[in-house]
Amino acid sequence: MRAALVQLTSGHDPALNLAATRAAVARAAEGGADLVTTPEVTNFISVNPEDARGRLFVEDEDPTLGALREDAARHGIWLHVGSLALRSGDADGRLANRSVLIGPDGSIAARYDKIHMFDVAIDATETYRESDRYRPGDRAVLARTPMGTIGLTVCYDVRFARLYRDLARAGAGILMVPAAFSPVSGAAHWEPLLRARAIETGCFVLAAAQTGRHVASDGRERRTHGHSLAVSPWGEVLVDAGTEPGVTFVDLDPADVDRSRARIPSLGLEQDYAAP
Repeated sequence: MRAALVQLTSGHDPALNLAATRAAVARAAEGGADLVTTPEVTNFISVNPEDARGRLFVEDEDPTLGALREDAARHGIWLHVGSLALRSGDADGRLANRSVLIGPDGSIAARYDKIHMFDVAIDATETYRESDRYRPGDRAVLARTPMGTIGLTVCYDVRFARLYRDLARAGAGILMVPAAFSPVSGAAHWEPLLRARAIETGCFVLAAAQTGRHVASDGRERRTHGHSLAVSPWGEVLVDAGTEPGVTFVDLDPADVDRSRARIPSLGLEQDYAAP
């Protein structure tokens, strides 16, 4: 199978983001991709909370999702929308950070709300409180497709290894990790974390990323690391997209999952033990 990783620099205007995403998806389809994946918050990035007003929608009304469902059907591809910022309908007004897998007929095959919120203080100038704006999900999600079983995760989830082992034990052979990773932690941890998740599960890991400068309507900005990666079940980096927006292709052999797990069958050898 051929996968395509779409790397974007999304901003505060969902319409502009959608135009860039649709163009990239079309290039991926023209390049023969069976599975196309986009980054976290494909439709909207802004450090200004006011930018969300009037620009974000509930899932059924979201124009980005509607257009990308049409594109998946038009191109006959599996389209993994890494995540969308969506109104959730929650009383406290928090959004959902939702990953959506669309089938080649345009139907929604699976949806996953990011479980682990990025609440961190990386240094004196870079602090995030994702839980202030987004409410966490509470359910792990698998999607069974003709290409194999896909486990859905988003960005900060990658630091919580148990989620990935649970997905692999439940049948996943491909793990999705769309992201908008910080440049500081990205330089130190992005590749090692993705390789570790692949090695310990014997899965392919596909991680489409946001990259560059994301400028809000008030001029403030956020930066992201880029470097969309595909990693083999043996932990090899198959492609690295660098820091420019674009489309990166990678050919995957699903049999590599079984071969890697046969060599190191750690998923079936865990032992119960008493916690310290």
